[in-house]
Order: sequence, then structure tokens, then C-alpha cells
Amino acid sequence: MARISIISPCFNEEDNVERCYAAVRELFDEGGPLARHEHEHIFSDNASADGTVDVLRRLAAADPRVKVIVNSRNFGPFRSMFNALRYATGDAVVVFLPVDLQDPPELIPEMVRYWESGIEIVAGARAEREETFLLRSCRSIFYRAVNALSEFEIPQNVGEFQLIDRKVWEAVVSHRDQYPYIRGIIASTGFKRLILPYAWKARKRGISKNNIFSLIDQGLNGVFSFTSLPLRIGSFIGVAVAALALLYAVVSFILALVSPGSAPAGTHTIIVAMFFFAGVQLFFTGMLGEYITAIHAQVRRGPIVIERERINIASRPGGGTPPEPGA
Repeated sequence: MARISIISPCFNEEDNVERCYAAVRELFDEGGPLARHEHEHIFSDNASADGTVDVLRRLAAADPRVKVIVNSRNFGPFRSMFNALRYATGDAVVVFLPVDLQDPPELIPEMVRYWESGIEIVAGARAEREETFLLRSCRSIFYRAVNALSEFEIPQNVGEFQLIDRKVWEAVVSHRDQYPYIRGIIASTGFKRLILPYAWKARKRGISKNNIFSLIDQGLNGVFSFTSLPLRIGSFIGVAVAALALLYAVVSFILALVSPGSAPAGTHTIIVAMFFFAGVQLFFTGMLGEYITAIHAQVRRGPIVIERERINIASRPGGGTPPEPGA
């Protein structure tokens, strides 16, 4: 018998958290496919303004397998998820099960079976998505770009819905990243991995907290967390543009000597060149700013999240208290 930890971040999800809890409980209760195993279900609440925390308190009071972390404010899904991940005590850990159940909990028994056979990372891949063509295309472009820039592969359509072995968990939580890109961290560990495709369902209840700006923010975090290649590309483009500018200047000078009337008009050329170079400089200044911002956050070493309350969380395996956020 093994212990399985399941992490579920939430924010304003009072209509969904109890359904998520019930779906997981059915897997492990008597007669369920995972009845031979123990489990813990860790909810990490990002300071919900609705009745989510009240529902979680009620569930935790009735079932000690439910553990709750209440953050002091909304720290974003990745920070909240990573902080909750550090409290997992299981032999295997489901890194992320969304409370809206868009990633299906009924896939967990199959993940556990592969883990029992020796697979250290069982990664769910959203092979089918109930979403718009535009959003699906943007995701595909993002994964291709990240994999082209990274030193390791982040499988396309793989998110945080993954089951990882305890040794993988230890490698993941050893990171001290202030804005953890968790799927990238898992992929970077290099452990034995199996991709398990499934259909990603549309949300049935509540409102998604992911908007276009948060998706862009998460995407940029993925790019700048695991590669410095954009800066190198910037250097190459800078050299190439400078060489082209020098070549243009030489050609213009020769044309002016050979045939004065055929040389480009000076004013227009200067205006075009100024705007072009200004655009290139602003683009790569912004890229450099992304790296500096990430370095600044990392150097300040503040807590990943600040917790208001913990429920049913007493100690870690081997004794001691759970890790302090940001420790």
C-alpha cells in the first residue's frame, strides 16, 4: 500500500471544490480503483473572496485526509501550487488536479498503475481540447518555441497534471524559484517519463481565472526561466543589423559618387533607419528587462507565498514542521 498526494489550487471555486473532493474520494474509498492505497488531498486557496474557504473548512473537519492552506492574498496559481507541493507526504504526487475537473481525476488510477510499473513521471497530455482554434494554435506555437529554445524537451500539451515519484518530488521542491514554471522544472529533472493523452474538458461551473494576460505571463515565464538563447539571438541580430547598415552606407556612398541622382534621398533614409533601429532596440531592451525582473525577484528572496492558515497539516515525514514559505 502506498500513499498518494493530490494537489488542488483554488481561487473563488465554492461551486467546484466539493465536487473535486468527492471525485477523488470515490477513487480511494472502498470499492474504488485505488482503494488499496492511502491518499491526502491538499487544497491551496489563494485568498478566495467567496465561500470556498468555508467549504474547505467543513470538508477538512469531516475528513482528516483533506489538508488546506489558505494564503493571505492571491499569489497566482503557480506559486500557490508549488508551495502546496512542498507539503506533500505521498510516495507519489499528483502535482495538479484542477478543482473544475477539466483535467479528469478518473485518469489518476491509470497514472498510478504506470507508476507502480516503474515509471517515475506520468504526464497527462491534452491531446484534445474543448477550446477555440485560435487558443489551441497559440499553445502549439508556444510549445514549439520553448522546445526550440530549451536544452530539454517540454512535451507539447503537457501541463502540471502529472503524477511524479517521490524522488522526482524531492528534485522539484529543491528548487528555490520565486516564480516556478513547474512543468519545466519537472521536465528538467530527466527522470523516466511516460506521456498519457486525454481529452481536456471545457469548464462546466464557475469562471476561469486564466485570461489572455495571465496566459502570456505564464508563457513568458516558461521561456525566460529555462534558456538564455533569446539574448544570444538578440546579439546575433544586433551584429547582422549593424553589418547591413554598414553595407547600406557603403552602397549609398558608391551610388552618390557614380550617379548622384540615383542615391536614396537622405531625409527619408534617416527616418526609416531611426525607426527601424529604435524598434529593434526597444524589443531587445524589453527582453533584457524580463531577465532583469526575474533576477531581481530571485535575488530579493522573499517568500513564494504568505500563508494565513493551515488546516490538518501537522508535520512532515520524519518529524519536524512543514517548511516555511520561501525557506
